[in-house]
Amino acid sequence: MPDNFFEKVYAAVQKIPCGKVATYGQVARLCGSPRSARAVGYALHLNPLPGVVPCHRVVNREGRLAPAFAFGGQGVQKELLEREGVPCELREGLYYVDLSAYGWRPETI
Repeated sequence: MPDNFFEKVYAAVQKIPCGKVATYGQVARLCGSPRSARAVGYALHLNPLPGVVPCHRVVNREGRLAPAFAFGGQGVQKELLEREGVPCELREGLYYVDLSAYGWRPETI
């Protein structure tokens, strides 16, 4: 079991299956810190293993992609998700994922 918060975040995000997304809040709850959604975002911004820790699968509570995705902007996050079969809808200049269809529902939350 990871002992620091960032390690817990990276371990939780690695469990999100291809073709699904989770919210920052879900990841925070999985890490045992339900009020730490912003810290999850910070940890993912510093993701040391972007090819291993699929931070592109994490969106906000409304399904919105990160406008300043750490690894190339929301266009890159959109492309990565769409490659996995997750469609992204453009609304008012921002991209969204339908959480009711593509949201991950882990048993442990």
